[in-house]
Amino acid sequence: MRILYINHYAGSPRHGMEFRPYYLAREWTRLGHEVHIVASAHTHLRARQPELMGQSRLDETIDGIRYTWFAAPGYSGNGIGRVRNMGAFIARLYRESKRLAAGFKPDVVIASSTYPMDIWPAHRIARLAGARLVFEIHDLWPLTPIELGGMSRRHPFIMMAQAAEGFAYRNADSVVSMLPKVQTHAESRGMAPHKLHVVPNGIDPGEWMDDGPALHAHAEDTLAKLRGQGLSIVGYAGTHGISNALHTFVDAAKLMRGEQVAFVLVGGGPEKAGLQQWAHSERLSNIHFIDPVVKAQVPALLQWFDVAYIGWRQHSLYRFGIAPNKLMDYMMAARPVLHAVDAGNDPVGEAACGLTVAPENPPAAAQGIRTLLGLHQDERAAMGRRGKAFVLENLTYTVLAERFLAACH
Repeated sequence: MRILYINHYAGSPRHGMEFRPYYLAREWTRLGHEVHIVASAHTHLRARQPELMGQSRLDETIDGIRYTWFAAPGYSGNGIGRVRNMGAFIARLYRESKRLAAGFKPDVVIASSTYPMDIWPAHRIARLAGARLVFEIHDLWPLTPIELGGMSRRHPFIMMAQAAEGFAYRNADSVVSMLPKVQTHAESRGMAPHKLHVVPNGIDPGEWMDDGPALHAHAEDTLAKLRGQGLSIVGYAGTHGISNALHTFVDAAKLMRGEQVAFVLVGGGPEKAGLQQWAHSERLSNIHFIDPVVKAQVPALLQWFDVAYIGWRQHSLYRFGIAPNKLMDYMMAARPVLHAVDAGNDPVGEAACGLTVAPENPPAAAQGIRTLLGLHQDERAAMGRRGKAFVLENLTYTVLAERFLAACH
């Protein structure tokens, strides 16, 4: 089968996030399918952009997967520059529709750019090629910018996204969602009930089988020093952004000042400087900030955590469910997890690999940490093993790629 995978933000091991299209495409290639990923040459997610050297497109093959990068203007933040970047990619896709349909001759076309407007050129390509059309949901648009970003429903961009979303649900042959609780919403927008397939985010177990690189010296020295002081380590690893609600984590550290617990935050992001300043002003010696580690070092990092923490904001948008990559890493590392969330699903509860408490509630987070650290070490180890077993059985990209293919037939 020939699969055309349209994802504005697609990355690769060479370029960085986002990885899901690469992992799925690699598994499909291993199964004998031919995969062509089409992406924008500039996104805010990648560590390294493709080098087009002034050309308007670049075609290359990475690990057996054919990539086409279309030139698009650079941007920062979520302003008009990002909208221009989206518009340039969509317009280019539309102009290239006949060439993509006739040149690659896809059997399946997947529209998967997070925002839904790529469904229009994807639909045209699928119609020209006689291919099946699949719409993949990452976050729900336009609900996400409305409910999280505070944008008006009457904003022209939101109205365009609303029209694209409805078109996608009505015209796609199948809908694949990372979020497990979208059925009612999608049906209200015109989707026939039988179209929906849930394929969450996952992990590549190969990245956890081999000995990865050692941590950088600062991380290794900091964590070893804390362990040498006889402290339990409660850790967070990932982006320090608004949606991560890390104020709950540092407020819990304040409540636990004087206890034999070290709170470690590893990573970077727009909220990090403010969190550091607050911890300094409160003279919290039990909070430690560590610079980001590369993806290959994450398994080594997580082995230092006695409890791994992940938190969310209290928000109604999460009623549609969650599928965080960070949680998959925690579970694959066999760490007991403290999960501060109120969502339509709870992977920690499903796997019985930790404890779930209310979000944005520092006393609840502090009590959850005390509860987990108060368990016998064997009990925490058993939680960790259950989490890892759950991921290996349900959430590897080998398993998920097969489930996605079932939605393509």
